[in-house]
Amino acid sequence: MRMAFIGASSVAIATVRTLSKQGHDIIMVEIDKEKIERLSEQMDCGFIHGDGTRPDILKEIDPESTEIVFCFTRDDQSNIIASLVARSLGFKRVVTKLEDPEFDHIAIELGLESIVVPSRTIALYLADMIEGRNILEITSIIKGDARVYAFVVHEEMEGSLSALELPEDCRVMCIYRQDELILPDADSQLKLDDEVVLISHQKRLNDLRARFGVKKRHAVPESD
Repeated sequence: MRMAFIGASSVAIATVRTLSKQGHDIIMVEIDKEKIERLSEQMDCGFIHGDGTRPDILKEIDPESTEIVFCFTRDDQSNIIASLVARSLGFKRVVTKLEDPEFDHIAIELGLESIVVPSRTIALYLADMIEGRNILEITSIIKGDARVYAFVVHEEMEGSLSALELPEDCRVMCIYRQDELILPDADSQLKLDDEVVLISHQKRLNDLRARFGVKKRHAVPESD
C-alpha cells in the first residue's frame, strides 16, 4: 500500500519504520532539509523536501495512487491545514494528528474524520489498563461494512434527535456535550456544538458527509 506522511515528527518516524518493515511504499514530506538528510540514511522510504500544507507539494505525492496521507507534523494548525488541502486534492483517506485535544472539536466541525490525539489515547489506555480493561478492543468490534462518523451540531440542527431522520442503517451511538458523555434515547435533544457520533453502513458515508459535513464558511479555497 502506498502512503504519505506530512512531517517527520517522532510519531511519524516510529510509524514509518514499522510500516516500511511490512513492505508498504511510503513517502515522507518534511520542511527541514537537514532532517531529511539524516533520516534518509536510517529509513527505507522516499522523501520530498517542502511545506506539506502547500497544494503544489502535496500534488507531488500523487493523490490518485496514494491510499492514505498522515498529517503528522509537530504543529496542530499545520496538520489541520494540510489535512484540508489533502482532502481537497482528492486523497482517498486523510489522518490528522492533534497534540492539543482542544482542536479535536474544530477538526470534527471541519469535516476531518480520522483524528488521532496521542496524549488522550495514551491517557485513556493507561487508565483502562490499570482497571483491567483494553480500549483497543473497539477495533475488533467495528467490522465489515460498519463505519463510525461524527459531526458537530449547528444552529439549524438543534432540537429533537428524532428530527435528524437518519437512514435505517445508521444509528446514534453517543453525544458529547462539553466533553460529557450522553447516551441518547428517543427524547434526547441536540444542542449547539454537541458532537454526535454515529455508526453507519459505509455506503451511507457520502450522504452523511453531504448532510452533516463541513459548512461553506469553512471551505478551503481552491489554489490557482
